[in-house]
Amino acid sequence: MEYTVPSGARIGHVHLKVSDLDKALAFYQGLLGFEITQRYGAQAVFIAAGGYHHHIGLNTWYSKNAPPAPQRACGLFHTAILYPTRRDLAVVMQRLLDAGYPITGTADHGVSEAIYLNDPDGNGVELYYDRPKENWPFDEEGNLQMVTEALDVQGLLSLI
Repeated sequence: MEYTVPSGARIGHVHLKVSDLDKALAFYQGLLGFEITQRYGAQAVFIAAGGYHHHIGLNTWYSKNAPPAPQRACGLFHTAILYPTRRDLAVVMQRLLDAGYPITGTADHGVSEAIYLNDPDGNGVELYYDRPKENWPFDEEGNLQMVTEALDVQGLLSLI
């Protein structure tokens, strides 16, 4: 019997193995602005936005002081963090620029605008804003036509 995930389903959180909890927190809490919701001693912490129990778990249970995972291996490609407004995306972009944090790429995907970077452990992170669905690019038959084009960074930053 064929099964389709219910339309209300969503990805609730991601749990990342990190080598150093303090470095991870400097990035996710200090730079990106997530709030700590619960600590588990010096080995793990849950962080979130808006009072949620946790969007991201960070732990060193199997990875304390470990090197980053090889780029050409199976595993997580990136964690995508969806911002509620385009201005919110602009604010975090400006924070990254002000901190001199390396950005690995930016893109306009037609459905969204995205900023790409790596956390201190080399885990990919996408920060993005979804355009309203009525503005998504569809062809004449109604098929979604996502693209990868240059992001208008100056236009984005002009919102702040």
